[in-house]
Amino acid sequence: MRSLFTHRVRVALVASVTAVGLAACSNPQGVGGDDGKAKEDAKVPPRVELVIPFAEGGGTDTWARFLAPYLEKYVEGSPTFSPKNVLGGESITGSNQFVTSGGTDGAQVLVTSGTTYFQALLGRPEVEFDFAKMKPLMLNGTGGVIYASKSSGIKTVEDLQDPPKPLVYGGISATGLDLSLLQAFDVLGVDIDATFGFEGRGPARLALERGEINIDYQTTSAYLTQVEPMVEAGTAVPLMSFGVIEDGEIVRDPNVPDLPTVEEVHEQLNGSPPEGEAYDAYRAFLVPGFVYQKGLWANEGTPDSVVQAYRDAVAAISDDPEFKKSSAEVLGGYPLYSGEKAQDDLIEAFEIKPEVRQYTLDLLKTKYETTIEGS
Repeated sequence: MRSLFTHRVRVALVASVTAVGLAACSNPQGVGGDDGKAKEDAKVPPRVELVIPFAEGGGTDTWARFLAPYLEKYVEGSPTFSPKNVLGGESITGSNQFVTSGGTDGAQVLVTSGTTYFQALLGRPEVEFDFAKMKPLMLNGTGGVIYASKSSGIKTVEDLQDPPKPLVYGGISATGLDLSLLQAFDVLGVDIDATFGFEGRGPARLALERGEINIDYQTTSAYLTQVEPMVEAGTAVPLMSFGVIEDGEIVRDPNVPDLPTVEEVHEQLNGSPPEGEAYDAYRAFLVPGFVYQKGLWANEGTPDSVVQAYRDAVAAISDDPEFKKSSAEVLGGYPLYSGEKAQDDLIEAFEIKPEVRQYTLDLLKTKYETTIEGS
């Protein structure tokens, strides 16, 4: 009986091994083949968390909550989107949490702002996310206008070469979006004094009106509503805009078409377009900081079908009559971009050269007494 039992077991084992071998021949990837097919056919989950690494009520939070109903309407499968605010570390805390535990099934997507991008570009040691590897789903830019007070004595951009008075700027943080203005003046070779700690761009504008500072920037939408009346009253002088990107080049912002870009002002003052380390650094931060400032991102490894569902929704959202009507105030009149369209520009920006990053860190340290830990 023992020999018969042993014989039967051996036969069963041979049959089992043979079946496995045949399956392996038909599927060289092994069991991973089924997983690969499932991943290829993956869909956006029915419930998605919008991970917002900022406080409720801020610009990025407002942007995400405004977009959510249109995502529910036009992303394939009509998933439900719910916001989840994770504060801390100039948006590093929530972004780190997303890349370490947000998964790749699309059940969470990360909401970002230029501030988030700048932390990665500056090489902050706390940062665990890498936007050069993550998947951009959809993005929305904004613009900015640099202007001076009448009391500065600046009447035209030519006066920047030899300002009648020291130029004094008020910002929120040297490592936040203020950095683009600091870099712009570095490109132009114009010295400015800067103080930081303002709670927002609104308080900075009020400080200019009180004469505490004499140079400022505002987002284009804020400029058109809050600063243009000052220009008309003769108390403010518009100088230049950050521009928008078109076919890889920075061109005039269509919302303020009469204002030159920083590039144009450089050529006007120096007789040639900007180039070199200062301009490389300015552009590296400007593209993610302003041109594609707000965004939705998925983790590396998220199925292409999930990523494409968001990208395919961009055109439908943009064409929605209610969206067109309501978005001017929230989006500032700037288009919603598919991550596919923005991807090449963003990869170029986030694959920042070490010497460009170091140039920026040195600028912050030597001119603005701001040192990044570990730099």
